[in-house]
Amino acid sequence: MSAAARELEAMRADLRAAARDFARREVAPLVRDYDREESLPVEIMAKVGELGWIGAPIDAAYGGQELDWVSFAMLIEEVSRVCHVVGLVLSMPSGLVGGGLLRHGTEEQKRRFVTPLLSGRSFAGAGVTEPASGTDVAQMATRCRREGDDYVISGAKAWISMLDQADWFLTFATIDPSAGRRGICAFIVDADAPGLTKAPYKNKLGFRPISTGDLILDEVRVPADRLVGGEGDGYKVAMAAVETGRLSVAARAVGLAQGCLDASTAYATDREVFSQEIGRFQLVQSMITEMVVGVESARALVMRLAADKDAGVGRPRRAASVAKMHASDVAMRSATSAVQIHGAYGISEEFPVARYFRDAKVFQIVEGNNQLHRGMIAEYALGYRKPDA
Repeated sequence: MSAAARELEAMRADLRAAARDFARREVAPLVRDYDREESLPVEIMAKVGELGWIGAPIDAAYGGQELDWVSFAMLIEEVSRVCHVVGLVLSMPSGLVGGGLLRHGTEEQKRRFVTPLLSGRSFAGAGVTEPASGTDVAQMATRCRREGDDYVISGAKAWISMLDQADWFLTFATIDPSAGRRGICAFIVDADAPGLTKAPYKNKLGFRPISTGDLILDEVRVPADRLVGGEGDGYKVAMAAVETGRLSVAARAVGLAQGCLDASTAYATDREVFSQEIGRFQLVQSMITEMVVGVESARALVMRLAADKDAGVGRPRRAASVAKMHASDVAMRSATSAVQIHGAYGISEEFPVARYFRDAKVFQIVEGNNQLHRGMIAEYALGYRKPDA
């Protein structure tokens, strides 16, 4: 191993240890309460921002650490063993919220809107999904038109994250419905813009600390300098961070699955039934084994995706679909087994596995539901879809 490789491995080991210590010391004592209260722990996010972990792969010119993607995926996984919502905030500036601006925005837009996100004191959301079109971005119904120095936007977005916390939203509308994806435009819209209404969903199954809901845009005026890219570039903006978004989801899912394994092994070696630890029973051992194999295989796929991004060879969309689908399926299976191993305690708040179970289901839906990814992976294998498409 070269000196540079040894230095990199030492840095990663230190980073993992720091993330593990932070998650256990700062996050673990609070997560049950803020999950129940459906409240984002902003004080934790500010501390994470001070550590330089939010948007760490971003260029130093915009406040980032230029961290490699393998190290960043490892960091997200480690904090997600305790709470994947912290992992989400780490990834937002490099995901769709900031990634589209970093690839297609102006210098002024990048510095004004992306850089503050890295502090952990400013937040933003992305308004893509609509009530009717869902995953089919090209069929969005939200409209925009040019009026003098402004664009006027009308429509509705659904399942928008960071609804209550966001200072601004990256949202999308079509200026020419007949042009399909080539008519879509991307805009930065202030959260307090006149005509913008927010309707949060309460008591969600999972992802509870993240405020989620509808954005209703009623003749919202946006200055022309808030257009990201040019007219018709919106679809490219929306797709600019697909791989990084799916990398984050997959890494968070692996962290959650590892958390299930951690909780299950601890419980199985402590809980006694029929005068012995339940970990001695073969059926429990079988579930533990499935967790171990699932976590390690999912982690390997996530790290392969991260390594592909570090190599900079094309856009690893196939690897992103494989990693996201497999990791989220592993998280769901691991959470199901973890609840089963815990028995009646698995459905109480005393142990974290009930929260893991609720969140794991959501992972199979966000960033493209797993049925979509299954179809895409098959199309890659059959030659119907090009690997970089």
